[in-house]
Amino acid sequence: MRTLKTLPVAVIAASLAAPVSFAQAVLEEVVVSARKRAESLADSPISVKAFTESEIRSAGIETPQDFVDLTPNATLVQTQNAGNAFLNIRGVSQARNSEMSAAVLIDGVLMSNPTQLNQQLFDIEQIEVLRGPQGALYGRNAIGGAITINTKAPGDEFEGRVEVGADNGPGYRVRGTIGGPVGDSGNLKYRLSGSWYDTEGYIDNEYLGEKADPVEDTSARLRVLWDVSDTFSADFRLSYSMLETQALYFRIAAEADDTSLDVRVNNPGKNEREFVSSSLKLEWAGSGGTLTAITAYDDVNELLTGDNFNFLPREESFFNFDGFGQFIKSLTGDEFTDLSQTQYLEVESWSQEVRYASPEDERLRYIVGVYAIATERYISTGNQIDRGFGVFDVKKDFRPSVFVDPTDPSPQLNILADGQDNFAYAVFGQVEYDLSDTLQLSASLRYDNDERENTTLTPALYDTSGLGLVFGEERNESWDSWQPKVTLRYQPTVDTTLYADYSRGFRSGGFNQTGVGQAVPTPGVGDIFDEQIADTFEVGAKMDFWDGRGNASLALYYTDFENAYFFLFDPGTSTQNLGTIPETTYMGLEFETTVALTESLTGYLGLGYTDSEIEEAADPTHEGNQAPLVSEYTLNIGAVYRQPVNLFGGADLILRGDYQRIGETWWDPGNISSRSPIDLVDLRAGIEQADNWSLMFWAKNAFDEEYNTELSPGPAPGFNFLWPALPARWGVEFTKWF
Repeated sequence: MRTLKTLPVAVIAASLAAPVSFAQAVLEEVVVSARKRAESLADSPISVKAFTESEIRSAGIETPQDFVDLTPNATLVQTQNAGNAFLNIRGVSQARNSEMSAAVLIDGVLMSNPTQLNQQLFDIEQIEVLRGPQGALYGRNAIGGAITINTKAPGDEFEGRVEVGADNGPGYRVRGTIGGPVGDSGNLKYRLSGSWYDTEGYIDNEYLGEKADPVEDTSARLRVLWDVSDTFSADFRLSYSMLETQALYFRIAAEADDTSLDVRVNNPGKNEREFVSSSLKLEWAGSGGTLTAITAYDDVNELLTGDNFNFLPREESFFNFDGFGQFIKSLTGDEFTDLSQTQYLEVESWSQEVRYASPEDERLRYIVGVYAIATERYISTGNQIDRGFGVFDVKKDFRPSVFVDPTDPSPQLNILADGQDNFAYAVFGQVEYDLSDTLQLSASLRYDNDERENTTLTPALYDTSGLGLVFGEERNESWDSWQPKVTLRYQPTVDTTLYADYSRGFRSGGFNQTGVGQAVPTPGVGDIFDEQIADTFEVGAKMDFWDGRGNASLALYYTDFENAYFFLFDPGTSTQNLGTIPETTYMGLEFETTVALTESLTGYLGLGYTDSEIEEAADPTHEGNQAPLVSEYTLNIGAVYRQPVNLFGGADLILRGDYQRIGETWWDPGNISSRSPIDLVDLRAGIEQADNWSLMFWAKNAFDEEYNTELSPGPAPGFNFLWPALPARWGVEFTKWF
């Protein structure tokens, strides 16, 4: 079966290696805004993977997972719920309950909460993935890089698009867009887009005889542009998303490669996430420069319910065989004992950015600005006694305790609740100076200050974890850092760019549950996890060749990283904790090339390599190990074939194949278990008639590679939490433009 899975790679490689007769086909010129100014991708002295509108359509990009899978040295780990996907860029990762490892911006507005990353992408114009610290311009969470997502702006003429699709879930999808001018003046324009997706799922729950992962997602976005005058414009965006799926169907095993276990939870679980995101960008453009003000508001609510460890039916739960289980049985009179769990998250934030940029056509260019964000956050995590009547939602009104009412259908065993009131601000600036026609020096500097207040909201009745919590107790901490970035760019020819760069990234610290520093006997875990600092040195080269038919880029980097995260679940206190590793180093490279082999055939190759090493650890036995959540390498190979055919009055036949290999991946600082390399193949084939209509057939994970997308260390050796990856999916989609 492994030979069959590697066949598409051999075919693509043979296509790349075969002698061809070059026609006058050139690659699409890509313009990026990585440095908050428009410039050619070939001229930008940053390691960037850019996806234009045509590439997004060609690759069938519909979620962040899709474009991350096509980006060398980047991975996205899916786990227990939609809001807990771990983005990893160059080894710099987030962990459960942490901030993002990269700044994510939609239409220039910073995403305030990592739970929003996993969302449907529709009506998108361009996506850019910047690798390496970008804190000087993008802020405190750009420690691993930055992702910018630009939605399609309203146009000067009325236009629309409708897409319908079906897959083997079975699942169904409808997407649509309409937009254009309002009135005759052309100064006011709108674009309204929507997406609905519903599938029964792909992963079997053998115990319940149903799918473990059904999904229904409803999302919509309105964008309005108003050109008030020749120098003043307003850009308003309002987004809404409602996701309903299931969660917490882990498999428990010792090894990351173990895919032999079925999902057998007796509670199907629930994952409901709703968010509203809005922004208003005002821009004044004058002869001396451009003043931009961006105001944003985000509100996110996510509910999670489901089974608890060891994620087996009640009659097979290990609680039936220990003293705790016997004690609970004596209270409830039940034959079996098991636990369920709930988690509720509520985050509301306001942010404001103001920046001033000098004209782009001057030899000396600069940007200065300020940024502030205020965030209110509430989170609760608790356990209920699973008496066979399901799991009951818990938001801010807790259920009766088992010690008060053991006859309740699902009494509350314990709960941990916290509120946070956070305020962060920053000042930043960037200067670019053309030393000559071929040499440019740029320098950026940003100061970030993050102040956080954590309030314990667990009533004494529900504190059964032994942490000694005090209701209403407040903890206050602040973290701050200067983030410099210096880049020297040299362009010896019009087709070649060389650069050298130093940059620093910063991610704020945060709070574990009060008391875990004493109650959890794990080195590196305390009541507080500290700030992170990443210092990166990078050199790179970019070039166009064969008269625009090919391009290539190479980046080499070294990162010294303070306080990398690792995740720890402690069953004794029922707490989810982040621990820190004092010092880790990462070194590696990215190499990418795209070649128009013929007028019809384009091939690409991307390689990312990361060598990580724990230099200093709270547990000395971890020193010399690989850092957690780091994949040793990623390999991307693919080709797109587009050929006119004499059908339907003239159309294009489109064939595309994408192969991805993710190298060995370690999950914990002790390197207890690693996942072997995995091979994934995506295929697309169809017909398109010049922005009139298209019919596409697609397959993801086409050869049904079985693997676990995450391993989370369990409470004891041999009891790791494994999250199953999606199997092969296939479907068809029809799109009509008008």
